[in-house]
Amino acid sequence: MQQDSESNLILDLQTNSTRFNVLVGLTGSVAALKAPLLVTQLLEIPGVDVRVVTTDHATHFYDISEVSVCVYRDKDEWEMWTKRSDPVLHIELRRWADLLVIAPLDANTLGKIASGICDNLLTCVVRAWDSSRPLLFCPAMNTAMWKHPITAQQVATLKGFGYVEIPCISKKLVCGDEGKGAMAEVSTIVETIKQYIQKHPE
Repeated sequence: MQQDSESNLILDLQTNSTRFNVLVGLTGSVAALKAPLLVTQLLEIPGVDVRVVTTDHATHFYDISEVSVCVYRDKDEWEMWTKRSDPVLHIELRRWADLLVIAPLDANTLGKIASGICDNLLTCVVRAWDSSRPLLFCPAMNTAMWKHPITAQQVATLKGFGYVEIPCISKKLVCGDEGKGAMAEVSTIVETIKQYIQKHPE
């Protein structure tokens, strides 16, 4: 049964040249609760396929059963690989995706990516990412964390890698604080992705 499940995970990543494949990365910010809405709106774009890769902490904020596409977790990578000829999930995901959007990107994962750390499935996908393909990131954190001097340095580092920031916004946060640090609106993220799809060669 487990082997069948693992095979299905890889079969789910078969590429179709007529489709545009969007990989959504979720990290441990409360903004991850918008994951079902983001996926639903992306699926409404003609010709788009969507898959999700999530950190374990992100799952604290949303229900995986409410996401209508395949969601990959850290355990899937380790369970999938048992011998030398087995596929490596983070490489298969990188090959499948035409675009990666990390929404939300929390402060912890921002720091990891800026430092080159790849200790979970999502950060391994990022470290192996094909730089000829777009990688978009949507910061989301408490206002005090956003204002910390290291944050601007780390965001600049990611942009220096060629990644594209979809800037956070000011609003009243779930914690009660008011100020900048909230993830961009889902509609903004979707519209930005549409622009990249339009640029994509047929």
